[in-house]
This record gives sequence, structure tokens and C-alpha cells, in this order.
Amino acid sequence: MSVVDSAMTREVLRDISKRPVDISCLDVHVMHGVIYLRGRLDKVRGLDDEMDLGDELHLIVRLLKQKQGIRDVICEVDLVGPGIIERTSTHLKRVRY
Repeated sequence: MSVVDSAMTREVLRDISKRPVDISCLDVHVMHGVIYLRGRLDKVRGLDDEMDLGDELHLIVRLLKQKQGIRDVICEVDLVGPGIIERTSTHLKRVRY
């Protein structure tokens, strides 16, 4: 990974972490101007329970695509919520862009 890609990866992680989502299970890499998002995205406990993770992920992808030097965003993310029912359920909603 080049120095530019490493710096852009850190910048993307910083930008995503400003959003009200748990990214502890999210893998983020930037290679040649393409952002790769893989893993799982959760709601942050104690915050807005009515928040739609799909809408939030769509907003994150849209914001990342507007960054200077970014050519594309590849998103393979599973969406789950913090509730006990969602955590014990084997059903995950997978979103791909």
C-alpha cells in the first residue's frame, strides 16, 4: 500500500467515525483512489433507535464519493442494529453498491 493510499485510508476512517455508527467491525482500505468498505455496520448503543442504517450507509457512501482523489466506493457491508433481537438473529441485511 502506498503512502498516499495509507493517508487516504486514515482520512476515510476519520470521516466515517464522525457519523453515529459503530465501525469496529468495518474494514476500510483505499487503493488507487478506490475505497473498499467490507464488514459489518451497527448502530451505536444509546443513540437514535429510529435511525435507518441503510440510509446512513447511503449517506456515508455519497459523502465519500465526493472526496477529492476518490474514483469509486466499493461497499460490501452487512447492516445490523444494537437490539437483542437483531443481535441474536441470523438474518443480516447485506448492502452492495
